[in-house]
Amino acid sequence: MQISFEQILLDKIQDANSLILRLQSWQHKGERVVFTNGVFDLLHIGHLTYLAKAAGLGNKLIVGLNADSSVKRIKGESRPVNDQNSRAALLASLFFVDAVVIFNEDDPLNLIIKLKPDILVKGADYSVDSIVGAKEIMANGGEVKTIDFVNGYSSTSIIEKIRNQQIPDQPIK
Repeated sequence: MQISFEQILLDKIQDANSLILRLQSWQHKGERVVFTNGVFDLLHIGHLTYLAKAAGLGNKLIVGLNADSSVKRIKGESRPVNDQNSRAALLASLFFVDAVVIFNEDDPLNLIIKLKPDILVKGADYSVDSIVGAKEIMANGGEVKTIDFVNGYSSTSIIEKIRNQQIPDQPIK
């Protein structure tokens, strides 16, 4: 029996309760589980580099994805550009992402406490003591790491670049 691409993506996109069992199975096998989170609205090379580096810190990578409702609260009514299901599918299609879980809160603290990953990762624009969930992960014997961003790439800057494009006066021929 051949598994479809859609089924592979659906298997990676989990709710938190289902993901707990998968995560515990991975940890029972001795695999180190890495968790990171974000909006990942317009996937770009900065995201890919960051996620690949995060995946390299352990054996399994879980990405917590802000739900549309939380993105609107954090980034404003014009965001996200892509809905949560599209963003989740794009992340799940990456070979180094093992699971994607959508969360509705403005920060992933409850999700981090529930999942108990081995390693929590955020961008280097955060200090370890300011990372949501860091205290809880370290108290559980886990690690907290930061990863440098690729300069010049952000969804916000891409959106601004698109908005500032000059529309030609002449119709396209």
